[in-house]
Order: sequence, then structure tokens, then C-alpha cells
Amino acid sequence: MKHVGIGLLAALIGYVVIAAIGYFLLLKLSSNGHDRSVEASMTSIFIFGPVGAIITFIVAFIWSKNVFH
Repeated sequence: MKHVGIGLLAALIGYVVIAAIGYFLLLKLSSNGHDRSVEASMTSIFIFGPVGAIITFIVAFIWSKNVFH
């Protein structure tokens, strides 16, 4: 249960960090001219954030299994 808790905490932090990074990258790299901020916010909230959360959960879960036997 401890490993799942560590994974969930890491997933929450990973969601926020990856969504923020994705938002700023999309603002800089998007060729969309008239609604760039909407594209960046929706993509970071619904695509980058969940993917980042899943990846960080898996990594933290495996890491905690190896470190905290």
C-alpha cells in the first residue's frame, strides 16, 4: 500500500509539472495564430498532464518497490 501511495503522490506532482511544461512549450512552438492559448491549455490539461501522471506513477511505483523492500 505504501508503494501505491508513493506512486499516487508522484503522479500528482508529475501531472502538474508535465502539464506546465507542455503548456509553455505549446505556446512557443504552436503555429496556431488565433487561439494559441486555448490550444495550449486544453492540450496540456487533457493530453500532457495525464500522460505525465501515468508515466510518473509507473516510475515511482517501480522505484519504491526497489528502494523500500
